[in-house]
Amino acid sequence: MLMSLPTADILRILADGTLETEGLVPWGSNYTFLMTVCDQDEEHQAIYKPRQGERPLWDFASGSLCLRERAAYLLSEALAWQIVPPTILREGPRGMGSLQAFIPHDPEENFFNFQNQPEFQAQLQRIALFDIFTNNADRKGGHVIRDDNDHLWGIDHGICFHTEYKLRSVIWDFAGQPIATADLADMAQLAADLQDETRPWMPELQQLISQREIKALGKRINLLLTQQTFITPGPGRHYPWPLV
Repeated sequence: MLMSLPTADILRILADGTLETEGLVPWGSNYTFLMTVCDQDEEHQAIYKPRQGERPLWDFASGSLCLRERAAYLLSEALAWQIVPPTILREGPRGMGSLQAFIPHDPEENFFNFQNQPEFQAQLQRIALFDIFTNNADRKGGHVIRDDNDHLWGIDHGICFHTEYKLRSVIWDFAGQPIATADLADMAQLAADLQDETRPWMPELQQLISQREIKALGKRINLLLTQQTFITPGPGRHYPWPLV
């Protein structure tokens, strides 16, 4: 199983493995393909989102969604929160796109199955925080999945990082509640790292999203650090549609 390997090995397999298309994932608004990644005698699964299959959006630059998928992964790793599955950019059968390790999971389960279970609250809080500062415009219930080890993963981060407020999420359970001390410490370190161009992932992040978007990202983190509570929904639409 791909996700049982060390992260460095997963990224290598995604980057160097031979890709074969299994089929089109039917529920995505953009072209999304389930792929087989062949590495020597082993086969693994991954999700491929080609740039040329992205649906044009008026508020996000054309061809940028796959870049934002990779940017979200870089931040997830910088925090060591393991929210976003290993994700790279590479050429595939339909051109450049994001390739993300597939997480085996029960497709009938989603956020609403975990919402009220105490053992998942700390993980859900981190996903909610991640969505706030990455400005995730599409956290549907089906974008939270559980692996065989009861780890929750967030998927579909193609419309994140806009400079204007775009947050639309099903996870408002923690609105107004205090943020865990450990999570505040992690976010404080991330805010500092965003000002430090010597961080190994910063040059790539600067190629994936704009400088204005990086600056807005830092402001959103600092706002959370200042108020130390989860934000509450503002006026207007703050849920995605459909919810799952």
